[in-house]
Amino acid sequence: MSAVMTPTKSAERAAPAATRDDRRPSMARLTQVELRKMFDTRSGFWLPICVGVVAFGTALITVLAGASQNHTFTHVFGNALIPTAILLPLIGVLLVTGEFSQRTALSTFTLVPSRARVMVAKLSASVVCSIAALAFCLAVAALATAINPRSGPGVWTLHAVLLPQAFLYLATAMITGVAFGAALLVSAPAIVIYLLLPTIWSALAGSISGLKGVADWLDASQTLDPMVRHALSTTDWLQACATLALWMALPLAIGWRRVMRRDVG
Repeated sequence: MSAVMTPTKSAERAAPAATRDDRRPSMARLTQVELRKMFDTRSGFWLPICVGVVAFGTALITVLAGASQNHTFTHVFGNALIPTAILLPLIGVLLVTGEFSQRTALSTFTLVPSRARVMVAKLSASVVCSIAALAFCLAVAALATAINPRSGPGVWTLHAVLLPQAFLYLATAMITGVAFGAALLVSAPAIVIYLLLPTIWSALAGSISGLKGVADWLDASQTLDPMVRHALSTTDWLQACATLALWMALPLAIGWRRVMRRDVG
C-alpha cells in the first residue's frame, strides 16, 4: 500500500513566498531611477532652478536691452539655449561623481551588477533631461518675445531644422557632462575642468594665430553654437563632429573604462 503525500497548508503558504523574481530591471526603470537621482540631492534641486533663472534672464535681457532686430523668437530661443547648454551638464557631472562621493556606487552596482547598463541609464536620463530643457527654453523664448517683439514680419518664424539641431546641441552637452564626470569621478575637479578647459582652449585659439585654423574644427563656441542659429552645412557638420569627438567622445571613452574598472569596495 503506497501513501500519497499531500502538501500541508503551511507549505502551500510558503510556496509563493519562496518564488523568486529573477527578472532584471528594465532600461526604462533604470532611467527613471537615474532621473530621480538627478534631482533628489540639494544640489540637484537648486541647480536646475539656477539654470532656469539664467535662461529666463538671458531671454529677458535680449528683448529688453538688445538691438530691436534681435527681438525675434529664433534669436531669443538661441540665446536661452546657450547658457542652458553650459550649466545644465553640471547635473550630468554630479550624476556620475555623486555615486562615488556619496558612496552609493556599492549599492548601485550590487543591485545592478552590469555597470554598462547603469552608464547607459545615466546617458538616457541625460537625454530625457535635455528634452525637458528644450521645452523650457521654447516656453521662455516665447514668453520673452511676446513681451517686446520686433515690429515687422518673421518675428515668430522658427525654421523646423533648428528644433532637432537644438535638441542635439543640448543632448550632446549633457552627455559631455556625464563624460567628464565619469573620466574624473570627483565632483570639484570634474566641474572645474569641464567649465575651464574649453574656455582656455577658445582663448588660446583666439590669441595664437597658428591655432586659428584648428579652432574652426575644435572650438565648441565656433562649431556647436551655430546649431541654434541656422541650418548647418556639410562642412559645419564635419566641424561639429570633430569637436564632439574631442570634447565628448574621448572623455566618455576614458570615463566608461574607469567606471567599469573602478573598485567600489
